[in-house]
Amino acid sequence: MDNYIEQFSYYLKLERGVAENTLLSYLYDLDKFKQFLGTNSSLINVQEADIRGFIHFVSEYLAPASQARILSGLNHFYSFLILQNVIENNPVMFIELPKQIKKLPVVLSVEEIDTLQSVIDFTKTEGIRNDAIIETMYSCGLRVSELINLKLSDLFFDEGFIRVLGKGSKQRFVPIASSAIKKINCYRTEIRSKMNIKKEAEDILFLNRRGAQLTRAMIFTILKTLAKLAGLHKNISPHTLRHSFATHLLENGADLRSIQLMLGHESITTTEIYLHLDKQKLKQEVEKYHPWNNR
Repeated sequence: MDNYIEQFSYYLKLERGVAENTLLSYLYDLDKFKQFLGTNSSLINVQEADIRGFIHFVSEYLAPASQARILSGLNHFYSFLILQNVIENNPVMFIELPKQIKKLPVVLSVEEIDTLQSVIDFTKTEGIRNDAIIETMYSCGLRVSELINLKLSDLFFDEGFIRVLGKGSKQRFVPIASSAIKKINCYRTEIRSKMNIKKEAEDILFLNRRGAQLTRAMIFTILKTLAKLAGLHKNISPHTLRHSFATHLLENGADLRSIQLMLGHESITTTEIYLHLDKQKLKQEVEKYHPWNNR
């Protein structure tokens, strides 16, 4: 059975181009499902009832979104086994995804982003870097994984673009603001050029103090620390800057298709959440300012 899981892993990575984090999640979920079935059961002989039992079991401690991810991974696995002529029917086929409550993303105002940057300590060497990181994420709407993997060879400042390696190793070119270019160049000149850089990180743009690539966790820590110093009582993460980028573009007249391309969303329906966010803001404005609202 482990051989099929290994083949499935290669299939997702090489043929489907699935992102590394997604692949690891699918394999983790498969392992948990194997444990749930027990040593005397096989993944190949699974029935729909087994899948339903597992989802009921994990629903005690996992949110609907995580349950949906598990079903997606299992669906891919059994579809793969059908392709390999190992089984004839997919036991996940008729199982409905759990209903999810769509939460509107947390967004910062332009003033709040300015406040976030205003508390950066520029007397420390990482201050200039952190300022450039925030400017780049907000200017380009990057995912945290896209930011930490951004390379010097991805910068096309003369043309006003950066090349981004997104989900599924898909490349896209995103416009970058002149303010972000200025701060990146300042970081490269004042900080990065004077560092002892690890050989494997020579082309990586943003580095830690030891000259190695930054981790996702470090970006989270930077933002959480700055948010606390700034007195911002919102649940801020790297994705907050990405949401703010998209929301502010929409509020200022950008069309949804352009935002989709810049964010690297495969489907326009993913981008449409920002329409709901915009409508929510309009509703709040009416409730706050309309003279008849308090009648």
